[in-house]
Amino acid sequence: MTTTDWITDIALVLVVFRQLREGRLDFKSYLLPLGIVAFVASRYLHTVPTAGNDLVLVGALVGAGAVLGVAGGVHTRIRGADGHLFIKAGAVSAVLWVLGMGARMGFQVWVDHGGADDVARFSVTHDITTVDAWVAAFVLMALTEVVTRLTAVFVRSRRVDRRPQHPAGTHPTAALDRTA
Repeated sequence: MTTTDWITDIALVLVVFRQLREGRLDFKSYLLPLGIVAFVASRYLHTVPTAGNDLVLVGALVGAGAVLGVAGGVHTRIRGADGHLFIKAGAVSAVLWVLGMGARMGFQVWVDHGGADDVARFSVTHDITTVDAWVAAFVLMALTEVVTRLTAVFVRSRRVDRRPQHPAGTHPTAALDRTA
């Protein structure tokens, strides 16, 4: 793995830790993870092989990414206050994110440090034709996890009440109600 590979992989894993503290849900909340996976895709995703069972591998990992992304989005807390939305990744969301992004990084480290022969044997046995199929599968898994998580957060955020929250009896119209 190159230094850029390490930085990119670690950045993808650490993105969720930014959301362990509650923060405002805004354009940057979507832009940072999308920017990182767009960079990864442009750097590594040159082709999606379709021979043999390459698409089965890609489909399986894309499916895993979708499940992790949707589940992570569902387990992210979103609340409205004073006209703004706030987001906080829960423990389940964080674990799912690290699991998905960490799996890709762990696989790459394993292949680089002794696992290449095992992957080659698995590939031959299961008719996976090139290393490009593995690259495409993991990059598309990461991209799918990010997009589905952000989509789940976006859809859920549209249903959150953003109006100011006032304790009972302190709403600006409460005084009018008492004088009537």
